[in-house]
Amino acid sequence: MTRPNVLVLASDALFQHFFSDDSLAKLGEVTSWTRSTSREDGAELRSQIANAEVLMTTWHSPFLTREMLSPQPRVKLIAHCGGEVKSRVAEEIFEFVTITNAADPMARGVAEMALALTLTLVRRIPAYATEMRNGVSRTNEQVSEGETLFGRRVGIVGFGRIGRAFAKLLTPFGVGIFVSDPYAQPEAIAASGATLVQLDELLSACSVVVLCAALTPETRGMFDRRRLSLLRDGSHLINVARGGLIDLEALLEELRKKRITVALDVTDPLEPLPADHELRKLPNVILTPHIAAGGIEMRREIGAIAVEEVVRFANGLPPLNRVTTEMLATMT
Repeated sequence: MTRPNVLVLASDALFQHFFSDDSLAKLGEVTSWTRSTSREDGAELRSQIANAEVLMTTWHSPFLTREMLSPQPRVKLIAHCGGEVKSRVAEEIFEFVTITNAADPMARGVAEMALALTLTLVRRIPAYATEMRNGVSRTNEQVSEGETLFGRRVGIVGFGRIGRAFAKLLTPFGVGIFVSDPYAQPEAIAASGATLVQLDELLSACSVVVLCAALTPETRGMFDRRRLSLLRDGSHLINVARGGLIDLEALLEELRKKRITVALDVTDPLEPLPADHELRKLPNVILTPHIAAGGIEMRREIGAIAVEEVVRFANGLPPLNRVTTEMLATMT
């Protein structure tokens, strides 16, 4: 069996994050692999790509265009270490190269973070932690309403991998799940015990709203002034998807009114958020630095999935996680 040439496109940091010794040993058993740390197009990178049958890409890889591949490209597979490929590979390359991703571990981690942020807001953990630091003493007579997730209506905007994984995590809490997603599959809605509604109805009905949608031309800025005004007083908005889903100036207006609380793992403009940005100073905002997908464990898992795709290719087997052009319309 001929061993395919594999070019791994990864910076020094991400290479260590994604590929364990076991994964590299498995890759080396069936391929001849080399690595490029280039994050930009160039003559040397194009020369390396011209000799490869397989490319393995990461978050630091340069965007791959048709021109970067040789006129008669040898590349037959691009195995991406991650979920989102739309901003990694030009759409025309999908016509003659098999593209795979490794989205499930990331979706699971983001869903876990969505639940953590939801509970943090509902249970008012930041406020109580601040009280404790400031020496405030509470008595049993001092209690508030609405400090439980049980029995609430939770709205999930976007019901792809992340939305479905989050709905599964909500099962023990006895919540009513409302979903807004024009592409949601009826069987997935039914399996989650959810109710499919229009976005405006979801915002009016739910006291917790979690954004899990892809950022597309149709969804950019979908949470504008009108939509944000539909959120009920005292409700909680969590964004673990993309910052561009929310009109930031409209959000700031609502936050200044102290009508809602918000948890954002993502922002627009993209992270890192400027050090002096108003979002960092508002008391009804929790910010995390785009880390919802998880740490090294998650990265090693998606690296192992990408390696498995390459091993299957080397053995003449079909891919397990192919991304098609039809799927791109609903991806970020």
